[in-house]
Amino acid sequence: MVFKRLMQAMGVGGPSVETVLSNPNCRPGGHLEGSIAVTGGDHGVDVSYVALGLLTRVEVESGDNEYTTNQEFQRQQVTGPFRLEAGQRYDVPFRFEVPWETPLTELYGQHLHGMTMGLRTELEVARAVDKGDLDAVAVHPLPAQERLLEALLRLGFRFSRADVERGHIYGVHQTLPFYQEIEFYPPPQYAGAMKQLEVTFVTDPRQVQVVLELDKRGGLFTEGRDVFGRFAVEHASAANTDLAAQLDGWLRQSLQRRGLFG
Repeated sequence: MVFKRLMQAMGVGGPSVETVLSNPNCRPGGHLEGSIAVTGGDHGVDVSYVALGLLTRVEVESGDNEYTTNQEFQRQQVTGPFRLEAGQRYDVPFRFEVPWETPLTELYGQHLHGMTMGLRTELEVARAVDKGDLDAVAVHPLPAQERLLEALLRLGFRFSRADVERGHIYGVHQTLPFYQEIEFYPPPQYAGAMKQLEVTFVTDPRQVQVVLELDKRGGLFTEGRDVFGRFAVEHASAANTDLAAQLDGWLRQSLQRRGLFG
């Protein structure tokens, strides 16, 4: 009896959790739906809660060190406490809200290199938390974001990689503690002035704020430096705006203003 209680305290023979997403694809500001099956083990338990958390891989700079970590940025409790008897199955349907600032992981059906996103299921029994299922999630761009990325590709920019960095962009209202950078190689007409272009979307229900960082090429006697700029595109007007021309004009003016472009 003492051994059995010890095994129970260690979680042996406890409940299992399986999460099934109706569709793992979503967009910022949308939702994920599915169900969670909680199945009792070989003894009854009191479950404190079942919760879901959306996680992504984040790069963190701390002093002279840099490391990556999984960061949960949206959490939703889907049950309160309940009793789960041995062998009993408890099904929990859910609708999980996806934040507007959620980083993108897909473009044109291709995974963005460097991106990770998952929905984790968590169950607590007797103050012991079981971080069970982690289901991969694919985040596709909103129409306005997609048109902006299309505009860059039409201008000749080539996708390099994407990552998520912890921190806040100066002068931009963010609700999440990190931001995504989508990196592009420049086309020939810009290659003499920049090494790469980094694009960040900070999105809300009304608009997409587009933050551009130009990684300037350094010369023989000059150091490279970063040039920042931003503009906003409303969801409602994106389809009727020539975003390629707008981006091209902004990039040329910004580079000319700093003497980097003829």
